Amino acid sequence: MKHSRKENLFVILTILPSTAAIITFVYGFIGWTIRVSFSNWKGIIPDYSFAGLKNFYNLFKNPRFLIDIANNISFSILFIAICIGGGLILAILLDQNLKGVRIFQNIYLFPLAISFVVTGIAWRWIFNPNGGVNILLNNLLTRIGIDNINIDWGWFIVPNQIGPFRLALLPVIVAASWQFVGYVMAMYLAGIRGIPDELREAARIDGATEFQIYSKVVLPLLKPITLAALIILGHISLKVFDLIYVMTGSGPGFVTDFPSIFMYEATFKANNYSQGASIAILMLLMVAVVIIPYLTMNLRRKAKD
Repeated sequence: MKHSRKENLFVILTILPSTAAIITFVYGFIGWTIRVSFSNWKGIIPDYSFAGLKNFYNLFKNPRFLIDIANNISFSILFIAICIGGGLILAILLDQNLKGVRIFQNIYLFPLAISFVVTGIAWRWIFNPNGGVNILLNNLLTRIGIDNINIDWGWFIVPNQIGPFRLALLPVIVAASWQFVGYVMAMYLAGIRGIPDELREAARIDGATEFQIYSKVVLPLLKPITLAALIILGHISLKVFDLIYVMTGSGPGFVTDFPSIFMYEATFKANNYSQGASIAILMLLMVAVVIIPYLTMNLRRKAKD
């Protein structure tokens, strides 16, 4: 019994520092941000006088914030779709046991080792209308005798849009998808290789084609991985900041503006701390809407097991 008490005490003392740090620097600062969001703090001098829901009401009357929400939704939908679809296709191709599979696995996973800042700088150069791929492609076309075509990829400086979707978001979506499609590929590949070979062999004996094996046997078993990927990518897309800020910024007419950039500029450039805190709380609620149902479902599943 004494030995058991010593073990329990050791476990408590081990996790106590990290628990205290999480309570202080995560939940403590969330609580402080909530307090600031209900205040009148504008300027360097703190003002914690109660403002009610005025800051949140003013946000939804602000055209910039409404544009930011629309941009974030458009970005999230396409970013998640490209990563899920591209990751699944790459995983299926790598599952064919071809030569050089490990090399391609490393190539597809390499972008994940790069920070969003480096990715943003690289893709900003690629899509730069005055350099990058524009010059390389146009020079190549000129060398092969094609002079009547002039490629211009300056999308992120043009405020054109198709319906609610702004074309300036395309370079940002491409850059973000390039970085995370390999991550989703790794998730799917692990799931595919975890499926017993007996299931596929039984389907082949029954006369199923390879397409039918993947569509009727493999894909249904990958639903938990798809759900996990959706949650992870959704969480990333809702709070994306560094890639957008480095690559395009808010853009002309806020064509590539996001709530995270608005929050940063309101807080650290305009010194409007109550407005910045309000945006931060709304972003937290958006992330919670995505994550909490997933966590609840996992807890229920564990309780049943």
